[in-house]
Amino acid sequence: MKELIVASTNQGKLKEIRAMLKDINIEVLSMKDVLNEEIDIEETGTTFKENALIKASTIAKIVNKPVLADDSGLEVDALDKQPGVYSARFLGHDTSYDIKNQYIIDALKDKDRTARFVCAMALVIPGQEPIIIEETMEGLINDKIEGENGFGYDPIFYFPPCKMTSAMMSMEEKNKHSHRAKALKKLYAILKEMD
Repeated sequence: MKELIVASTNQGKLKEIRAMLKDINIEVLSMKDVLNEEIDIEETGTTFKENALIKASTIAKIVNKPVLADDSGLEVDALDKQPGVYSARFLGHDTSYDIKNQYIIDALKDKDRTARFVCAMALVIPGQEPIIIEETMEGLINDKIEGENGFGYDPIFYFPPCKMTSAMMSMEEKNKHSHRAKALKKLYAILKEMD
């Protein structure tokens, strides 16, 4: 495999994936690199795995090349695992993460703060069975927004082993502990075997 297309327009996600796969001789491309138009994929799955597979399969059919898609989000136990698969659309697509993050902090006053980031990855290679990986990063919802790194819910996700939020971690720390990093490590091993 020479090229891997990532079914995402999220620059933060692309940066993390490129960093984790840089040692393998595979060019990681975004959808913008290979498609002239923006494709709006309806994520109709009820799980992260289903949504990742929907995204990867849709793009793989169009480009007829290996495609990696990830569906990830935040599950907050006291909110019945919300925002979950609706993490990006939580409180409305155009709502800023500052507002989403503050809403979650406020909703957890005097409640259990356990939460996790979930990352499901689907690798679709035309003519082969899809490969699906799911990993988590267990933590707590912080009582305030903290940190400048990362994106999305990173500033409110407190990771006890590092005693900081995900948004306070360096890229090196994140690539050791994050849900996406763990899934990418498994993917890395699979891709290395294929090489």
